[in-house]
Amino acid sequence: MRKKFGIIGYPLGQSASPAFFNSKFANEGIDAEYIPFEIADINELPRIIAENPELCGFNVTIPYKVQVMQYLGSISDEAKAIDAVNVVKVTHGADGTAHLTGHNSDVIGFTRSLAPLLEEHHKKALILGTGGASKAIACSLRSLGIEYLFVSRKESENAIAYAQLTDDIMSQHTLIVNCTPLGMVGHAIDQCPDIPYGKLTAKHLLYDIVYNPQDTLFLQKGAQAGAATKSGYEMWYLQALASWEIWNS
Repeated sequence: MRKKFGIIGYPLGQSASPAFFNSKFANEGIDAEYIPFEIADINELPRIIAENPELCGFNVTIPYKVQVMQYLGSISDEAKAIDAVNVVKVTHGADGTAHLTGHNSDVIGFTRSLAPLLEEHHKKALILGTGGASKAIACSLRSLGIEYLFVSRKESENAIAYAQLTDDIMSQHTLIVNCTPLGMVGHAIDQCPDIPYGKLTAKHLLYDIVYNPQDTLFLQKGAQAGAATKSGYEMWYLQALASWEIWNS
């Protein structure tokens, strides 16, 4: 029986995962296929599992990295710590019942791609957005010993608002990570987070976890201000390889 893998999210037009994995399968002689399951509601997941008994695993992207957890039979320690899942391994019991185990490979991809770029002055970071991806980034920054602040459209118990980004905050937090979908194909490609770009300097490093396009408006504005920039493509590539390792473990 030919194995199936896939990705759930909405929308999925921006996802490079189907092309990447199907090319990998063809090049390495792996009898499998990778399918995009674009679902407008997470409640459609049980139907997908039932209709695809060959499904051995799938990735999870916006906006379901947190919502998917309610459907999982077990969750790995790292995903529990992050409280978000982007990789699900599917196994089947003797009676054909599917068991779903959640993992998170975002931390692996982000940490491995960011670490070579860090300099002595990158001691504090701003994490733009408070969704599932931002939790993985926070976990990674903790492991690297970098302090961080969450920034969102509205002030909350865990985040400050964009309007509260003072000169001091901007000068001290020289690493800024965009974890919002702003700038992504299929979402708001002509938009970017509302930070004071005029306060950026050559000491700032802007990292966008968006990988399609690789040069988002967020990164363009950062480069114009003299800041170093990094797209999310390498992070995506590294987490994709980690997904494959998880499915085959």
